[in-house]
Amino acid sequence: STPIAKQLASIKALGKGSDLEKAFATAALVYNNSADAEGKLSKAETKNLLQTQFGGFIRGQENKPKYQEIISSLDEELENKIDFEDFMILLVSLTLMSDLLQEIKNVKTTK
Repeated sequence: STPIAKQLASIKALGKGSDLEKAFATAALVYNNSADAEGKLSKAETKNLLQTQFGGFIRGQENKPKYQEIISSLDEELENKIDFEDFMILLVSLTLMSDLLQEIKNVKTTK
């Protein structure tokens, strides 16, 4: 498979894109690279993708009730699939509860 950086570089509109635009494009590419022909992921694939691609954000969350609720919902009803919109909602939810978010907020910028 083609590396994400190369896929990003091939998107002309992102040539002068902002960091935020590139971040969202990366999320879309990671999702699309794993999705089926209908553009969806099984819940098991979603869980695996979160664990492999979002580990820094979910590490240490295992004992939090909201995290357990999200993960258990991926373990239930395996016939249902996740679309990109639902995947992004999962990413935002996991980011908001993450310990890593506080560390990111504490990063000082230099000018």
